[in-house]
Amino acid sequence: MAQDWLSTPIDLTGKRIFVAGHNGMVGRAVSKALKSEGAALITAPRRELDLRDQAATYQFMQTHKPDMVVLAAAKVGGILANINEPATFLSDNILIASNVIEATHASDVQRLLNLGSSCMYPKDAPQPLKPEYLLTGSFEPTNEFYALAKVAAMKLCESYAAQHGRDYMTAIPCNLYGPHDKFDAQRSHVIPALMLKMHEAKNADAPSLTLLGTGAPLREFLYADDLAAALIAMLKNYGGRGPVNIGSATEISFRDLADIIKRIVGYGGEILWDETGPDGMARKVMDSSLIGQAQWAVTTDLQNGLTKTYQWFCNEYDAHKKAA
Repeated sequence: MAQDWLSTPIDLTGKRIFVAGHNGMVGRAVSKALKSEGAALITAPRRELDLRDQAATYQFMQTHKPDMVVLAAAKVGGILANINEPATFLSDNILIASNVIEATHASDVQRLLNLGSSCMYPKDAPQPLKPEYLLTGSFEPTNEFYALAKVAAMKLCESYAAQHGRDYMTAIPCNLYGPHDKFDAQRSHVIPALMLKMHEAKNADAPSLTLLGTGAPLREFLYADDLAAALIAMLKNYGGRGPVNIGSATEISFRDLADIIKRIVGYGGEILWDETGPDGMARKVMDSSLIGQAQWAVTTDLQNGLTKTYQWFCNEYDAHKKAA
């Protein structure tokens, strides 16, 4: 195993681990995985702890004194939300990251795992994306401000590692999906947005559905539980300081993705593409060779993951309808 990996894995049994953002899609998946490892979770819902509040975050960390921290909290959204709310995406994510990382250090917590995003890479970076390509060019304009905040968080981790010897590390996953994702036609990432739009088009018996963009961009998609397994591997085994890519190694175009979701949803109408809409980066494929050294591999194929995600969505959608 490469020198970035520990010769003796860390036993997570009984470790008190604060999962910031535990109610989100990634937070829920990693919390479930940590419980299976025998860890003791520390959590706080947003109504009780606003991570943008420096004093409150510091007090929480001083009170609970976790053994490790997983920073999965973030202001997230799809391409339109990023375009329409650049200040919010930049400000909220910088505040969350800086408050949690500084409070973690101030509470003498040695190990922290920060969640980045593949949008941190330059828009014209060579493919597959490698960590050494970070900050070598301009961001994709449609999510520039979110990307900037995520890079800042990564650099904060690196700086605390360099100056204070902390084991603060960053995972950079590809596009994620799964149960507990946010399903909103205007604010969601591509998979939940497509599922919601097609589900409602099916219920309305709409003859066609228009989607924004050309449908040509290529992406990797990773099921949340598979990401959680990779994060557990990092918490137990990673001893390096550089970021670690986590991708599925399988690319698909938005157009082909829409066709798969259409079949899963059972929508019988025609899919149209408004090619004047934004596409984002033409291609994003990750070099995930480093996490592969930890004996991690994808276990959920896209068809199966999408089916499970849609089943979860339908249950939630029906429950909300009944409660309304």
